[in-house]
Amino acid sequence: MSAEEPLFRVVRGVPTAEELAALVGAIVVRSRPAGEPAPAPVSTWARSGRPAGPAPGRGSWRTSGLPR
Repeated sequence: MSAEEPLFRVVRGVPTAEELAALVGAIVVRSRPAGEPAPAPVSTWARSGRPAGPAPGRGSWRTSGLPR
């Protein structure tokens, strides 16, 4: 396969850009090696120990520089 040769082609229909993006995403996920584990989700308990960013709203830019 040469560099100019496409990895896949649409043989029927006219997909939108969003449909092609979904297709590429599905191909990428399916092409992951079977032995490679999926990334572990972060638990709510672990996430609760991380510092939260400043609350959005008026003056949040000012509080973003303050120590937590």
